[in-house]
Amino acid sequence: MFRSRSKEEKAPTTKVTADLSKQPRDPEAPKGRPTPKRSEAQTQRRRASSGTSTDRKEAMKRQREARRADMARQREALASGDERYLPARDKGPVRRFVRDFVDSRFCIAEYFLPLAVIILILSVIQVQNIQNISLLLWLGVIVLIVVDSVGLGFRLKKQLAQRFPDAPKRGAVAYGLMRTLQMRRLRLPKPQVKRGERP
Repeated sequence: MFRSRSKEEKAPTTKVTADLSKQPRDPEAPKGRPTPKRSEAQTQRRRASSGTSTDRKEAMKRQREARRADMARQREALASGDERYLPARDKGPVRRFVRDFVDSRFCIAEYFLPLAVIILILSVIQVQNIQNISLLLWLGVIVLIVVDSVGLGFRLKKQLAQRFPDAPKRGAVAYGLMRTLQMRRLRLPKPQVKRGERP
């Protein structure tokens, strides 16, 4: 009798568990597996986090190395003028022509920094006449740079329109004028033409 009852009792339980597996589990119902100890759960979490962190570290390391290699190639290209590895702002035939156009000419703007230092030293001297001269020099240098830059801008625009009628020329004149403000030997990419040599 006991056996038959126990069998009868077990049979509906299996049916109930089968039915329950099909339905969403009640949060208060048993999980069907033992709860792991806290130490085991923490160990598993540490393993998972350490695995992702090492992967992330390796990815970051590879990214840094790739960035360093790119920067080294760019530096070499800026020194040699190699078009393949130049930064995006210096690439293309239009930008190359602008650089050659500016480098082939004498520009007053490239001497702005040395002149500014000289004028600043003169303005510090506590002599009224020298301070007046330094002020006049400031005005003269600024006027000369503006006039020279405007003339260069017009000539450059005309040359670009003739040589590259269909190519996009946005920002090319500004790029050239910014290059005139740098001293010739400090310009990057390095000048590829001599003074007086027309591109």
